[in-house]
Amino acid sequence: MANSPIEPEYFESFDGARIAWRETGEGRVVVLLHGFFSDAQTNWIRYGHAAAIAGRGFRVIMPDLRAHGSSAKPHDAASYPRDVLARDGFALIEHLGLSDYDLGGYSLGARTVARMMAQGATPRRFVLSGMGLQGLTDTAGRGGHFRNILTNLGSFERGTPEWLAEAFLKTSKGDPIALLNILDTFVDTPVEALRIMAQPALVLAGEEDHDNGSAEELTDTLPNATYRAVPGGHMSAVVKPELGLAIADFLAA
Repeated sequence: MANSPIEPEYFESFDGARIAWRETGEGRVVVLLHGFFSDAQTNWIRYGHAAAIAGRGFRVIMPDLRAHGSSAKPHDAASYPRDVLARDGFALIEHLGLSDYDLGGYSLGARTVARMMAQGATPRRFVLSGMGLQGLTDTAGRGGHFRNILTNLGSFERGTPEWLAEAFLKTSKGDPIALLNILDTFVDTPVEALRIMAQPALVLAGEEDHDNGSAEELTDTLPNATYRAVPGGHMSAVVKPELGLAIADFLAA
């Protein structure tokens, strides 16, 4: 099955933390970063996105971010310096010896891609999905939403966004202490930094997804970006095939 689980491989990041990644396919490398509370299996593999991209001639590399999935979930604050996820991303690229690659992410993964770009990552193309301008320039807003969830588990009314996020946290077997630490690593990316990210970019968001601000505004801010809407909202767009197909079309163009 195209979306059956893939066994992880591991490496030690810059500080010795054990980071997992999974890969599928052969050809040009694309590194894909998943969203908060999620993991590579849930975000990219389960619903066929990785298979769709690999089917277009790509080697798809998907780490589990620190504090997520099969990667280390330390509880000490020292393991979570600012921008730690970007540093882990650079460590993975160095570990795999990648010099020519594409880079993409969903939600927290997209924010991490932007942080890597702001610090000198040079992919051929990049993808920011499940992300709007405000989610990059003002991370405190989204961070506060998740801080409220992680510090008040079990208190939310059924059907609310907070309740749905907590339900997803249970499904993904997330570690609330480790995930709370991740919120302290967020760094805003100023508009001026986004305006000089000159590589071709795809900004991709669910038609009903406004969780991270306006994807259209983000598209307009980047100098060489294309906007694509796919069905669904922030949580539901990930389960629909259009997400992976749009990424595959963009990378293969």
